Amino acid sequence: MNENHHTRLTSSEIAALWSSFQNNSMSVCIFKYFIENVDDPEIESIVDYALKISEKNLSQSEKILKEDNQPIPVGFSNKDVSPSAPRLYSDTYYLYYLKNMAKVGLSVYGVALATSAKPSVREFLSQAIQSSTDLYNKTADLLLSKGLFVRPPYVSTPAEVDFIDQKNYKGGLLNINRRPVNVIEITHVYANIETNLIGQILLMGLAQVAKPKNVREYCLKGVDIAQKHIKEFSSILTKDDVQVPMPSDLEVSNSTLAPFSEKLIMFQSSLLIQSSTSNYATAAAASLRTDISTTYVRLAAEVATYASNGVNIMIENSWLEEPPQTIKREH
Repeated sequence: MNENHHTRLTSSEIAALWSSFQNNSMSVCIFKYFIENVDDPEIESIVDYALKISEKNLSQSEKILKEDNQPIPVGFSNKDVSPSAPRLYSDTYYLYYLKNMAKVGLSVYGVALATSAKPSVREFLSQAIQSSTDLYNKTADLLLSKGLFVRPPYVSTPAEVDFIDQKNYKGGLLNINRRPVNVIEITHVYANIETNLIGQILLMGLAQVAKPKNVREYCLKGVDIAQKHIKEFSSILTKDDVQVPMPSDLEVSNSTLAPFSEKLIMFQSSLLIQSSTSNYATAAAASLRTDISTTYVRLAAEVATYASNGVNIMIENSWLEEPPQTIKREH
């Protein structure tokens, strides 16, 4: 759609494009490394598809920012990646990583589209949503065809529709009445188990190759938090005899040669944290059992503290690029 006159980008649109530039410039680096360290031709094809999506999104973000005379972010470049570095992760992990990043893209671009007015921005975001959808479906189809797709739990449900008629359905902090988990709660709990597992494996590899002690310890702390959260979420399901299916073949190699700069490692960690915080907030709001919703709130607070420590490391090393902000005016 063509605009009849030039309209400046709004703050929301600048934020969407700025974030898209940062995230896609990082993804380009990561996928360039993945594609040099993949054995399965079908998985290589999916990684290449994801790389092309990120390159296109990066180019479009830069183009629209330039048209509005906005400064172009630094983001990440070839100096932040060593594609020839030895393999850290398995082919199967690549698929689960791509599946998760496609989910993140659907969420982030969806929110951005809903807060954008400019036709060119909406067109870009709509295309980005479609690309994320296509990537998710291609990844899911390949996981299914290889027998690697770990489905959420199956459960038996009542034969008839019913309405909640007791306030103790929420259960209280200790879930004293032992109301079983419902399918909405299971959905969010399992999704957060899978997301934490993907993050745990990623950070385990990054901790293994990071040289600065504070970055290495930060990644290891993230591994510990992810393991703890997986255990807590799993216990919610197992207490109601709901099986917790887990992906396999997600191991980390013994390589200690870093494929990414410390700046990119910390940014990727930050992106994981943002995703977890958003997921926990959504899950807490959707969970009617009080003990489950308060668990999300408690774990989110732990993630927030971890995030703050990461921001401090990035600031100390001049790795944290400042988002565009309003001009400070003297009153």
